[in-house]
Amino acid sequence: MSGDNDLIKLYSGRILALASDIPHLDRLENPDATVKKRSPLCGSTVTVDVKVQDGRVAEFGQDVKACALGQASAAVVGGAVVGATRAQIETARDQLADMLKKDGPAPDAPFDGLEVLMPAREYKNRHASILLALDATAEAMEQAEQANCA
Repeated sequence: MSGDNDLIKLYSGRILALASDIPHLDRLENPDATVKKRSPLCGSTVTVDVKVQDGRVAEFGQDVKACALGQASAAVVGGAVVGATRAQIETARDQLADMLKKDGPAPDAPFDGLEVLMPAREYKNRHASILLALDATAEAMEQAEQANCA
């Protein structure tokens, strides 16, 4: 039953606290872009709305239907994303993937709160859910920039 104990440790109080208090859960009216991402393995989904001004996230909304780890990730992203550039978001996404899959360090500020998910490295089946919020946000930023250039 050590596997069960490891899973219980994974769902620390800090992760559960983040999962229960996700910022920006209201969807935006008239966003510059909306992206929905789904993890095929577990069915978790995150839908992100962004409004962009001067190359930065000016407004952010999200709908999160995910496991506690995906919710915790969305909470950190939601708390850090306003004011971030597309480059910062893409860097955070890549750093989070490296943290989970290649034992890399936690993402840089302002997304350094994702460090709380470091114990999930060993649970490869949870990685996609953890990455959803940043994947969706990065794609939404790309779409918003393309729409603003058109």
